[in-house]
Amino acid sequence: MGDSSVFLVAALAFISVAGLGWVFAGSNNSRANSIRLRSLNPRDQMKRGKRKISALDQASTRRKQLQETLKDLDQHQKEQRKRTITLKSRIRQAGFSFSPMAFNVTTLVISVVVMLILFLAGQPPLIALAFAFGAGFGLPRWFLGFVRKRRIKKFSLEFGNAIDIIVRGIKSGLPLNECLKIIAREAPAPVGPEFKKLIEGMSVGVELGHGLDKMYERMPLSELNFFAIVLTIQQKTGGNLAEALSNLSTVLRARKMMREKIGALSSEAKASSGIIGSLPPLVMGIVYLTTPAYMSLMFTEDLGRLMLAGAGIWMGLGIFVMSRMIAFDF
Repeated sequence: MGDSSVFLVAALAFISVAGLGWVFAGSNNSRANSIRLRSLNPRDQMKRGKRKISALDQASTRRKQLQETLKDLDQHQKEQRKRTITLKSRIRQAGFSFSPMAFNVTTLVISVVVMLILFLAGQPPLIALAFAFGAGFGLPRWFLGFVRKRRIKKFSLEFGNAIDIIVRGIKSGLPLNECLKIIAREAPAPVGPEFKKLIEGMSVGVELGHGLDKMYERMPLSELNFFAIVLTIQQKTGGNLAEALSNLSTVLRARKMMREKIGALSSEAKASSGIIGSLPPLVMGIVYLTTPAYMSLMFTEDLGRLMLAGAGIWMGLGIFVMSRMIAFDF
């Protein structure tokens, strides 16, 4: 009797364990079957298909917008290349505010003053006219070009830091306009004043793209052109602006390092050209100081004046050629 009771308890325990296992296995199978049925449901399949189609449509729409934007930018770049740099634009790029009429009047006054001084000194009319032309029309334009190049170079050196300010501001949650205001308020000249003009234009209704075009006219830099292209593409097609500007900042800093490396490698050629160009007038001055009677014939005789004029022309051509050979624009 005792053995039969033990056997009965063991049988009941085995049946209960088997029943629990069947329940759990059946529930898992029912869940798997329900998932399979849902996956085979045509409504779910249609929803997934619509999602895929909508994603493809969005990608194709964005691709078309990007292509149209690039075409517009390419056309705009061609129009900018065709534009000639006028005297007014050169004055604005140099940072001055006077009009071209005032500049032309100033050059004319300088020419007349130099001509009168040479006439009173007893120089021939042709010599006086040549020096007056060079002093009145050559020297002011050279000074304007010198100031313009120096200002553009200074802007280029500070522009990478301005882009970094925009990147950090966008990553911290600030809008683009606030980042531009920070640059206009904190950046040194000429970056700060140029961005201030951009902000003032935007405050009266000027679009960002048009304002950047105006800034490019005042500061014709390829770096600023890249910046305008990135902002234009981001406004029309969307995307991560912080990442795009961060990549642009990296490219600009690499260009700066390359420019400095080229300047270091070409410093010897620049020094050689400066020495070669300064030797003839330096030797002439030394000879004139040591033996004035020997060198004065070059100024009193017609043949000597002709020789000086020819030497000046050839020296000018040589200096121009050497300056172009060692000038690297990229």
